[in-house]
Amino acid sequence: MRLQRCHALLIEPRETREIDLDALVAGQPRLLARRRWLALAAHLDAETELDAAALALLGAVSPQDWTDRDELLAAGHDPATLDALHAAGLLIAQGQDDAVARADRSVRDGHWRGLSAVAHRHLRWRGIDTRTAHADDGVDADGALAAKRLARMGPPPPVAQARCAPGLRRALPPAQPGGLDALLARRVTCRNFDPARPLPLATLASMLSRVYGARAHSEVSGVPVLKKNVPSAGGLHPVEAYLLVRRVEGLAPGLYHYHAVDHALEPLRELDVADSAALAERFVAHQAWFIEAPVQVVLVARFARTFWKYRNHAKAWRAINLDAGHLSQLQYLVATELGLAAFITAAINEGEIEDAFGLDPMAEGVLAVTGFGHRAGAMDQLEFDPLASVWPAPSPAAPA
Repeated sequence: MRLQRCHALLIEPRETREIDLDALVAGQPRLLARRRWLALAAHLDAETELDAAALALLGAVSPQDWTDRDELLAAGHDPATLDALHAAGLLIAQGQDDAVARADRSVRDGHWRGLSAVAHRHLRWRGIDTRTAHADDGVDADGALAAKRLARMGPPPPVAQARCAPGLRRALPPAQPGGLDALLARRVTCRNFDPARPLPLATLASMLSRVYGARAHSEVSGVPVLKKNVPSAGGLHPVEAYLLVRRVEGLAPGLYHYHAVDHALEPLRELDVADSAALAERFVAHQAWFIEAPVQVVLVARFARTFWKYRNHAKAWRAINLDAGHLSQLQYLVATELGLAAFITAAINEGEIEDAFGLDPMAEGVLAVTGFGHRAGAMDQLEFDPLASVWPAPSPAAPA
C-alpha cells in the first residue's frame, strides 16, 4: 500500500480547563489544564486527536508524493498508528475512491490555500441554536444581561481609534448633502418583518437584477468576466445567490438558484409552508428576528471561479469574502430605495444550508444569509436606529 497525507492539514495545540474531581472531593476545588494535539483537515468535518507517534508519522508522509507503507514501518512507525490515521482520513491510499478520498481530491483540485481551506471548513456551523448558545447576549428591559456581559468581558474598545492628541487633528469641511444621503440615513437593519405581507414578484425581480444580476459579460485575455453593480477581484464574481422563498406573489415556496446572466430563477425544490418555515429557522440558527423575512438569499461562493485564476493564493479566499460584503451593502440600499427592509447575518448553520441545496462546502461555500421584505408596523425586536429615520424617537419622559 502506498500512502499520501491529505492535502490541507492544520495541527492545533489546544488547552482546555476541567474540574479536578479528586481535589473537589478533598475540599480543594481547582481546575486542571488539559493539553491536546488536534488535527483539522480541510476535507473532514471531524477533528482528530493525535499523540506523539501520530504526529511523527504524519510528518513523515508527503502530501504530494506517495510513500510505501513498508518504508514507514521499516522506519519504526507503529502499524496501529498508521492504520488509525488512515481510518481517520488523514492518510489516503493510492487508488482509494471512497467519500473521504473524493473529498480530499475536491480540495486538492480546487487550488485552495491550505490555511484558508482549513479555516473555511472548520468555522462552519451545524445544528446551532443561538437562543441557547448565546442566551446571555440578548437585550433585556432592565439591563441585567448587559451588566452581566460587561462584568464578564470588561469595557469594550472605543468606537474610534485616536492616533494623536485632539488638538493636533485637522478638521475637515462638512460633507455636502446629496440625494444618496437620505437613502443612507434610512438604511437600518431590520429585525421586525411583517409575516402577513408577501413580496410582489416584480419587486423580487428588481432586487435580484440590480444586486446579483450581470449588467454585461465579455472576455478579457480569454477569461470570461462579468460586469455587476459591485466590484470583484478580477471581475470574476464568484458569489451566487441561492434563495429560500416563503412569501412571494406568483412564486411557489421553495428553494431556487438565481441565474445572474439570464436573469431567471432555477427551481430546485418546492416546499410546503411548514417546511419553508423550519428551514428559515435553521438557516439563520434560530435568530427569531430574521425568520419572518419573505425571502432569504444565501450567498454561496463558487470557489473554482476565483481559484482557477488565483491558485493557492494567500488573498483569494479573503477577496471572495469581500464580495459578500459588497453585495450585502448594495442589497441594503436597493431595498431601502424600494421601501423594503433588509438584513445580513453570518451566524448561520452552513451545514443545514449545504444539505438543503446539495452543496459541497469546499466547492460551493456558504458565506452569509441575507434577506429582505416589508418591515412590520411595530418594533417587537429592538432595532438600532439612532437617527430615528425608521422608528420615531421616544418622547421624553414627563417631569415628576
